[in-house]
Amino acid sequence: MKKSNLLEGILFILGGIILLYVALLTDTVLDSLLIGFAAGAISSGIVMTCKYFYWSTPKNKERYQEKIENEKIELHDELKTKLRDRSGRYAYTIGLMTVSISIAIFSILGSLEIIDNSRLIVLYLGGYLVFQIVIGIVIFNQLLKKYE
Repeated sequence: MKKSNLLEGILFILGGIILLYVALLTDTVLDSLLIGFAAGAISSGIVMTCKYFYWSTPKNKERYQEKIENEKIELHDELKTKLRDRSGRYAYTIGLMTVSISIAIFSILGSLEIIDNSRLIVLYLGGYLVFQIVIGIVIFNQLLKKYE
C-alpha cells in the first residue's frame, strides 16, 4: 500500500484533532457541527491508518495485490463503464426533474402562505437548476473535445 494512504490518514486525524480543539475552546453555535466534523475526520483517519498497516504486513501483501488487480479489472470493464455512465445520466435527469418539481411546489406553498420566505428557496433552487444544466453542457463539451 502506498505511503500516501498513511499520510492521508494521519492528516485526517490531525485535522479532526484541530477541529475538536477549536470546538472545545470556543463557545459558538457551531460547536456541535465542529465536533461532528472532528469525529468524522478522526474516525476516518484511524480507519485509513489501520488499513495501511493491515495491508502492508508481509502476509497480506499478496492478497492486496490481487485485490488491486481485481479493482483495476472492474474499473475498466466495458459493460460496467457503460452502466456507470448510463446510471449517472439517469441520476442527472432525475435530479433535474426533482429540482423542477420542488420549484413548483415551493412556489405554490409560498403563494398559499404556508411557507414564509419561499421566494428565497425558489430562487436558490432555480439557480441550482440553471447551474446543473450549464455544468452538464460544459462537461459534455469538454468530454466531446477530448475524444474528437
